[in-house]
Amino acid sequence: MNPWLKFAFLNTLRNRRRSTVTVAIAALGTAAILLAGGFAISTYSALAQASARNTGHLIVGKPAQFTKDEATPLEHGLDNADALKARLLADNDVRAVLPKVEFSGLISNGDKSTVMMAVGVSPDDEFSVKGPFLTIKAGDVLSGGNTASAQVMLGEALARSLNAKPGTSLTLLASTTDGALNAMDVQVKGIFSTGVPEIDKRLVYTDVLTAQKLLNTQRVSSLGVFLNRMDLTAAAQARIAAAEPQLTVQTWVDQAAFYQGVKALYNRIFGALGIIIGVIVVFVVTNAMAMAIIERTREIGTLRAMGTLPGQLLRTLALEGMVLGGAGAVVGAVIALAASVLLLVFPVQMPPPPGRSVGYPLTVAIDAPLYVFTLVAMVALAMLASAWVARKTVHQPVVSALAHT
Repeated sequence: MNPWLKFAFLNTLRNRRRSTVTVAIAALGTAAILLAGGFAISTYSALAQASARNTGHLIVGKPAQFTKDEATPLEHGLDNADALKARLLADNDVRAVLPKVEFSGLISNGDKSTVMMAVGVSPDDEFSVKGPFLTIKAGDVLSGGNTASAQVMLGEALARSLNAKPGTSLTLLASTTDGALNAMDVQVKGIFSTGVPEIDKRLVYTDVLTAQKLLNTQRVSSLGVFLNRMDLTAAAQARIAAAEPQLTVQTWVDQAAFYQGVKALYNRIFGALGIIIGVIVVFVVTNAMAMAIIERTREIGTLRAMGTLPGQLLRTLALEGMVLGGAGAVVGAVIALAASVLLLVFPVQMPPPPGRSVGYPLTVAIDAPLYVFTLVAMVALAMLASAWVARKTVHQPVVSALAHT
């Protein structure tokens, strides 16, 4: 062991109670930062996956689809979507391409009508590619192929409002692309929940062909492009945008307003939390080192009289701070790591956040860069605090130091 480091380590043991308290506070601060940061990272990852699963990693459409309101349904929709889908699937990074037809109108059970926000999807691919993004409350998901009648899936609150259940016949009413009104009888195939009550009051799923027939068009609103991995998004966007210059290619981030809002909020909250904890740790280490230096002023004067340079003493005291801060940071990292693993072994369910009806499992990500950055920051802050508080004492005249009482 380096003799100066050994000397610093032995000095921290001279007042074990004070050193233990300092290490404990540094450990708790480090653990708090790592757990808060891991929770934020885990939340970002979950929201990113959910957003990409909902829209696709890339969304392809006409420029006006993303910038202007439509006067009539699918005014800015894509023509020849099948040919465009085939071109997109030729890319090796593309796993699936899902068409979407978005429209609004009325849905009626004969006695009562209510506003709906409908989405036409490709049943054969939508629910297999996206996975379980809906919670089925009754019935089943839409299926492809020829059926006796057009089918829909209803949000749970909408189904309750219309007193509908699987097998119930309803009527959809919407404006066609040429401005006329059109109606179509449909049968309820399933009832689902998105976890957001306000959406469940209006959302209706049907298949693309039914939506196009109701709207009297062959267009689709947009195409969702699902890639093999999320980290391929930027490169795939550049390739598709270059191959289809007449279209706009957005990423899932562009349409993930909730994800961006949560990330901005959490960055501010946990950033402020990290700063506060860091300041507390610095003050604790500073206080501990200040007390140690005051007690050892005459000792420092003796070492100076024996020829020890101020820089050497400053380095030793900074190393003492490093030992205290480093020990606390390592213990805190172990605590955070253990807590993160325990949450995986023994899941904890969080209550539903505002605006949602279902909770979510509490998970804390174990992020190596976060751990390394936090440990290095804690050690650096402890060393700087120790050096700063010791600078005046090690540079005072030897006679003054020896005469200190």
